[in-house]
Amino acid sequence: MGRILVVDDDPNIRQLLLDYLESMGYRVQAAAGGAQMRRILDTSPVDLIVLDLMLNGEDGLDLTRELRRVSSVPIIMLSARGGLLDRILGLEMGADDYLPKPFDPRELVAKIKVVLRRSGEALPRRADPVAYIRFAGWKLDTSMKQMLSANGLVVTLGGSDYRTLRALLDHPNRPLSREYLLDRAFGKQYTPLDRAIDVCISRLRQHLQDKSLIRTVRNEGYMLVADVDQQP
Repeated sequence: MGRILVVDDDPNIRQLLLDYLESMGYRVQAAAGGAQMRRILDTSPVDLIVLDLMLNGEDGLDLTRELRRVSSVPIIMLSARGGLLDRILGLEMGADDYLPKPFDPRELVAKIKVVLRRSGEALPRRADPVAYIRFAGWKLDTSMKQMLSANGLVVTLGGSDYRTLRALLDHPNRPLSREYLLDRAFGKQYTPLDRAIDVCISRLRQHLQDKSLIRTVRNEGYMLVADVDQQP
């Protein structure tokens, strides 16, 4: 089972999740805020972080932004504010999923299973037959989930962003529907109004520094416009 880090400043919620997730077979650690989270991550690798949005001091958005600069660890964000704007903000910062409070712990476990399955952390790792993918002056390292530019810029991708980019790279110069990309990135059905995949595309365009590389194809979806070289 996966190694989970719960970051929440409510001691009752921390203990509830620690006890419940441990009863489900996960190895769990808990932190009350950003400083404690950093200390744990410095010494204990984790497979997934459950992160509260409304923390005292540094909030969950700031911590997600910080984590995404150095790590692709999956993040599920929790928030007592269940509005669409908060969900979009969490996804824009790099969270892989979002759960409004109050919630049933069983729903959280279901999300953890989906996110871990998509990230590959819940299963024994199989070597990716493709080690590097070159496109438009970039090189994607599939083991590190990092993009490297010709001038030395390194971009660490979150799980959903990486899976979206891989889908586009696997089918270059071909429009891919939002539904297909949603399934590749998140592994479940989202409502037509959900902006999850649009947020991933927007973030990738910012990383690539060239909006023309990923084009919006009207009534069809998105298309990566580039020659792609996949290297074993």
